Amino acid sequence: MEKKMLTLLPGALETRKLHGYLLGAVGPRPIALASTVDADGNPNLSPFSFFNVFSSNPPILIFSPSRRVRDNTVKDTLENVRQVPEVVINTVSYGMVQQMSLSSTEYPRGVNEFRKAGFGMLPSQEVRPWRVAGAPAQFECRVTEIKPLGDQGGAGNLIFCEVVALHLDPEVLGADGMPDPALQDLVARMGGNWYNRASSGLFEVPKPLSHPGIGVDGIPPEILHSNVLTGNHLGLLGNVDRLPDPEAVAAFVAERMDVRGVLSSGDKERIHEKAREFLDGNDVSSAWKTLLASTEN
Repeated sequence: MEKKMLTLLPGALETRKLHGYLLGAVGPRPIALASTVDADGNPNLSPFSFFNVFSSNPPILIFSPSRRVRDNTVKDTLENVRQVPEVVINTVSYGMVQQMSLSSTEYPRGVNEFRKAGFGMLPSQEVRPWRVAGAPAQFECRVTEIKPLGDQGGAGNLIFCEVVALHLDPEVLGADGMPDPALQDLVARMGGNWYNRASSGLFEVPKPLSHPGIGVDGIPPEILHSNVLTGNHLGLLGNVDRLPDPEAVAAFVAERMDVRGVLSSGDKERIHEKAREFLDGNDVSSAWKTLLASTEN
């Protein structure tokens, strides 16, 4: 018996609704963490899941920054490649997914998302934009064409990128010298808050705040340089718009005997491990309160 399908006509749907159907149904989609600069050399970093490789001779990657559905504005990435037709496309591993997500926050133009997301900046060899330190693969590209697909909110802009230099982390190469899927541990985009990890399947990443968070560069140095917290943990900590106030921290500590016990030890590593436990459970508020209580003592 033929299964009855839900049939939808794009012209009968609001763009936002159609957007959700398309992104929910087409996946997993690889992620391009695109690094660009404006005419004054200011860096910008933003992820895009409308992305793939389309040719090897010539080597062409294409990604597409869409016009915003809500107000039909365009992203800084698109403006930048119009001014300086160069881009570095960095791939995204699981170990950097929270920082990547934080870099998608719509900070004001001119804000350096590398610093906000806590990524190191590596100079490129053939182009002006920087590479993302820690990315498994970094493709230096010259933009050969920008093809608008429309002029309304939700319309894509295909950016054709010819690879002029490719950098690969030796640690992600297999015995044959080629990129190994397991070693790269890449992540891909699904619909909503969902992502796919190549090695283990689906997981969720909360969307960045609708208003800019403090960023990784807003984390106190004694926490930022932790030997326990990873880049993903720092990305979660940076995705808050304000830190808990001292009264909230004191009330939290008073209620949590387990936290008081760790704090009383004075062992920074143990305290950070407790914060990591909260972060691994996606309890960012408790992690911050634990960390701030340790810095106040």
